[in-house]
Amino acid sequence: MEQKLCPECGEKIRGRSDKKFCSDACRNVWNNKQNSDATNYVRNINNALRKNRRILGEFLDGHEDGKARVSMKKFLSKGFQFDLLTSIYTTKTGSQYHFCYEYGYLKLEDDWYMVVKRENKQV
Repeated sequence: MEQKLCPECGEKIRGRSDKKFCSDACRNVWNNKQNSDATNYVRNINNALRKNRRILGEFLDGHEDGKARVSMKKFLSKGFQFDLLTSIYTTKTGSQYHFCYEYGYLKLEDDWYMVVKRENKQV
């Protein structure tokens, strides 16, 4: 019978016939290497989404009604990335709110935006 070798370290594999790695450590290292590119990409996107969410939340600090009018200049000065969002809500009148989790914004006239917080609803 041919001995199988661990794809990570090259050691002989002992144990079950369907075993693929010599140890849990080798299995984890191999899987982490396989997923590292995708993981880094997803991690970077999630970090940027969290930053956008934090920025929108800061705009609403001190606004008890849950709404704030904010200029495009202020968005850009904080490093907000308009191309990253989690959902878009279109009202009956056709207005589009762009959301980053529970915080969203609506484009107004002359580079102004209305920032809002959505009520917590179960998804």
